[in-house]
Amino acid sequence: MSIFQNTVRPDEDFFYSRNDPNDIKMGEFVKSAPENYADADFVLLGCPQDEGVRRNKGKVGAKDGPAAIRRSLYKFSVPEKVGYCEIFDLGDTIVDGSLEEIHDRQHDVVLKVLQDGKRLIILGGGNDISYPDGSALAKQSNDLLVFNVDSHFDVRKENIRHSGTPYRQLLDEKQVRPDRLYEMAGKDIVNSPEYRRYLNETGAHVYPLEELRTEGIDKIFKEILNSSESEHIFWGFDLDVVQAQDAPGVSAGYPIGLTAEEICYIAKIAGNDKRSRILELTELNPKYDIHERTAKLASMMILYYLDASASIE
Repeated sequence: MSIFQNTVRPDEDFFYSRNDPNDIKMGEFVKSAPENYADADFVLLGCPQDEGVRRNKGKVGAKDGPAAIRRSLYKFSVPEKVGYCEIFDLGDTIVDGSLEEIHDRQHDVVLKVLQDGKRLIILGGGNDISYPDGSALAKQSNDLLVFNVDSHFDVRKENIRHSGTPYRQLLDEKQVRPDRLYEMAGKDIVNSPEYRRYLNETGAHVYPLEELRTEGIDKIFKEILNSSESEHIFWGFDLDVVQAQDAPGVSAGYPIGLTAEEICYIAKIAGNDKRSRILELTELNPKYDIHERTAKLASMMILYYLDASASIE
């Protein structure tokens, strides 16, 4: 399968330029011509749909998230270390058909990019894409380490998939081992106690926001990473994990959450580990953003991740 059969090219208007040789912008640096794909170290891929959010009775609008992130990201200057990377924008997965059909297409594109030896930065869209994205990476590794950095556990037991079911699907299908799933920075008061019990009983790990703060974000993440022998790592970031003051443009925001500085630091931790293969950002809802605050935060997370990744190459 050609990855270009299941994707549409990114809009050229996203690729911002100042034509200043002393200030190269990401829009001038990131390549998008198909012939540049082979040399890429990192691939950006969008999935502009929010059908899973609608099914979950959430606020729709996340389908416009990938475009909002690109408009913001491509206006940033290229950090020095990032300038040594090859980055390719693959565009967006085609989102025709049902959510199940979109997931199948997303899975196939992600799997092919991974098989080609690339690392992926995936732009949602609804958080339901963690299922096809995680499933694709699971096919590359028998011992996948998964971080769900999110206000919600997303392990709902439902008859139909949606934005609240992706990690339940991965667990039920045994694509992810429970003891390799880490639910990070969630808020107990916005999650059902039944799903907390489910995670505890299956052997998954839960680190609520308060515990992360008390024990230390750096300490906890590094202890997990240093003790894990997993071959590949999946990082799922639902932007509603960030406090609404810093990230107002999400599908389900709360006044309490990680700060912008904390989420960017976690993205940096992800970039510092060579095993990180997917960085997934979901639930950016531009309809509710203020002065592109959330889009800029998502862009900064990507840049912190890339800068850290480039430092260890």
